[in-house]
Amino acid sequence: MASVTARTVLVVDDEANIRTLVGDYLRRDGFTVLEAGSGEEAIDTVARTAVDLIVLDVRLPGIDGIETLRRLRRTSDVYVLLLTARVEEADRIVGLEVGADDYVTKPFSPREVVARVRALLRRRDTSRPADRVDLGALTVDLAGRDVSVDGAGVTLTALEFDLLAALASAPGRVFTRRQLIERVWGWDFFGDERIVDVHVRKLRKALGDPAEDPHIVLTVRGVGYKLAAA
Repeated sequence: MASVTARTVLVVDDEANIRTLVGDYLRRDGFTVLEAGSGEEAIDTVARTAVDLIVLDVRLPGIDGIETLRRLRRTSDVYVLLLTARVEEADRIVGLEVGADDYVTKPFSPREVVARVRALLRRRDTSRPADRVDLGALTVDLAGRDVSVDGAGVTLTALEFDLLAALASAPGRVFTRRQLIERVWGWDFFGDERIVDVHVRKLRKALGDPAEDPHIVLTVRGVGYKLAAA
């Protein structure tokens, strides 16, 4: 995996044994691993060090994982993989709404964590044509990863941009949730397909596309989503 061997992953959990377990598996797969035992320490680490992905436990002492994620999203679009308790569905939904890219439920297999990390980072490694898509008010610079609406720049997370880029690859074409998952999360993603709906809502909000009457990212009921062709 030459494309990910130099990548840095920050593992954030208040339990040292979990940090060690996850960290050891990631190191075996060629990643550089940093550790943090609290949300405050994680925020400080990201401010000082270039990090490619964060494995973030939701149940942290002090500021919890959701609040940590909320603060990180003010300044960083780093990929975030949440660790959540199996019974806490609300944590997963809120985490995705706040800006998480994926989640793994506890108890988990460390191999699954590594697979999810690789799948998330693979998207950033995937080359895209140096193209620019102009669709009326919306402009998407695929090479520069820049987006604007009516000439005003739009700030997107890495995953939101990847989702928009997938839709922009064929304006007017309807993509099913499974097709979007394969393009954005990777063919080996094995989570809930509703994750697409969560991130479409977030993408629309960032684009100023009203959920009750969207004109950029359109819903095709019973099928999936498409980008308005004009």
